[in-house]
Amino acid sequence: MPSLLARLLIALCWAPAALAQPAPDALAQRTVADTLAQRALACTGCHGKQGRATPDGYYPRLAGKPAGYLYNQLLNFRDGRRDYGLMSELITPLSDAYLKELAGHFASLDLPYPPPQRPTLAAPELARAEALIRHGDAGRRLPACVACHGERLTGTQPGVPGLLGLSRDYLNGQLGAWRSGQRRALAPDCMARIAKALTDADINALTQFLAGQPMPADPHPAPALTAPAPLRCGGLQP
Repeated sequence: MPSLLARLLIALCWAPAALAQPAPDALAQRTVADTLAQRALACTGCHGKQGRATPDGYYPRLAGKPAGYLYNQLLNFRDGRRDYGLMSELITPLSDAYLKELAGHFASLDLPYPPPQRPTLAAPELARAEALIRHGDAGRRLPACVACHGERLTGTQPGVPGLLGLSRDYLNGQLGAWRSGQRRALAPDCMARIAKALTDADINALTQFLAGQPMPADPHPAPALTAPAPLRCGGLQP
């Protein structure tokens, strides 16, 4: 049974105009347009104004991410491959078509990013993280992050997210969820394999490096992979 908060958010997604009509006389003075942007306000309560993310770092940015990636994550929450009760309850009654429309709305938003977080690791550790990101480690069968996430690490259309503009806490949480199985994707789950091959020191260095990078002049996702993905990934299938 959905929680009370989830039921309220579901109602807001489906009938925001109705919620804005407390009485006929009030309706005569104020009308809320029943638009997708208005309905998407149910998402911004956690994901921040216009989907820019929240200062605590635990709820990720939605604005400007590839639409295919956002759509896949909504399906993963709805269908049980990602585990966060409020998200799952909120979108359980929503159709594939509606979720795709919602993903497209947030993907279309072109908004500023927050400043980077200052890393606390020494320069040699950060340099090792950058080498892993840009070149991978063939001996450990770890591909370079840039092979899928783009040379600028801003993501790749249509389904790979950017790695910059995210907090250390969020990046640590997601890699931990991949390792534990709390977060999954369609098989073959390439990110689960990668995360399980990383050590705790790897993850700490990677997330410190990524969270400490400024956004490039062009923060948008790359239009496509420049070469075939180094691993078979279910999440990249059309």
